[in-house]
Amino acid sequence: MVDIVIRNALVRGYEGFCDIAVDGGRVIKVGRVRDRGEVEINAEGRLVTESFVNPHLHLCKAYTFLMIGEEALEFYHGENMGKAFYAVEAASKIKEKYREDWIYENSKKAVLEALKHGCTYIRAFVDTDTRAKLEGVKAILRLREELKDYVVIQVVAFPQDGVLRDPGSEDYVWKAIEMGCDVVGGIPWIEYTEEDMLKHIEIMFTIAKHYDRDVAMLTDDAGDPMLRTTEMLAIKTIKEKWIGRVTACHARAMSLYTNHYFGRLIHMLKNACISIVSDPHTGPLHARVKELLSNGVNVALGQDDVADAYYPYGRNKMLEVAFLTSHILWMTRLRDMETLYDMITKNGAKAMKLKNYGLREGGEASLVILNARSVYEAIWYQADPCYVISRGKIVVENSEETKLYI
Repeated sequence: MVDIVIRNALVRGYEGFCDIAVDGGRVIKVGRVRDRGEVEINAEGRLVTESFVNPHLHLCKAYTFLMIGEEALEFYHGENMGKAFYAVEAASKIKEKYREDWIYENSKKAVLEALKHGCTYIRAFVDTDTRAKLEGVKAILRLREELKDYVVIQVVAFPQDGVLRDPGSEDYVWKAIEMGCDVVGGIPWIEYTEEDMLKHIEIMFTIAKHYDRDVAMLTDDAGDPMLRTTEMLAIKTIKEKWIGRVTACHARAMSLYTNHYFGRLIHMLKNACISIVSDPHTGPLHARVKELLSNGVNVALGQDDVADAYYPYGRNKMLEVAFLTSHILWMTRLRDMETLYDMITKNGAKAMKLKNYGLREGGEASLVILNARSVYEAIWYQADPCYVISRGKIVVENSEETKLYI
């Protein structure tokens, strides 16, 4: 007897129908399972995969769109994102209202919705600066502990308004890491000069090295082809031997780079083993995803925002993110859909450095039993999973009944 046996499942990479045995929080068998399960689920030919991963979400800002208004949205979504700098300043006004209590409630709502849609891994960026102080950090760390048996939340201490531009924010980042934040964040492109951009990166690496933390930064998130903070981050990663421990989010300016310079940047990203997290649905520009992938750079998709100053929608539904990306990047062939699915599962897991992730024998049993019979159908309809399993336990069962009177 084992904990769970899923029967008659379609599994990517396997021929025909498979059984999946789960015990002690692990997948112990994929294939023909003779053991019985304390819980038996008949997948009835549906697709079963790893659960979804969201490596970029500004969780402390979830559901603040109606609180903050449209000013930042107009700047951020303007032509060629030429006023993205002003969008960050406009969006920062919400932090005048930051309090742990409402941030906690909003964030919990967002995480539970993610869980409903099959996402059990989230990297949460939390503003950590002289305006936000530690209100968001306290709320998300509390939430991480409360929901630790159901969803993995990596908390990023994120100085949204810069470090040199916002004197004192560095101290808050140090305190946030001491409190238990998992990742050191950064947003070097927001600084006024290239010298300060580089200094921003250096300061964040000092904190990361002191506490042995990974690094995740927002780079070049504006329509300026002269922005070079993705390159700066790659060079610093190589020099500090932080290989494979750094993620760059957005990097939208690369869409305006010359091919020659972009080729050099790819070489640096590969040598640094930096993952790129792209959110094409939240801004008019986006990283050159297909070229990065074809050259061996790990690229994942993130939700980025849930109803905040930068984006009025968002459900923490990674299948929806893949669907939108399919249109924006014209990734509509069947093999493109398989790539998109990897970008909301395996690639995101690599960016977050998740251990034992994946539907494989010995892997952590965090799975979704989809209401779909192929990746194509899953992205097409974005139906909620029939079941969500987190670390060997069923945590969500979705059901929907439609009555059609014709």
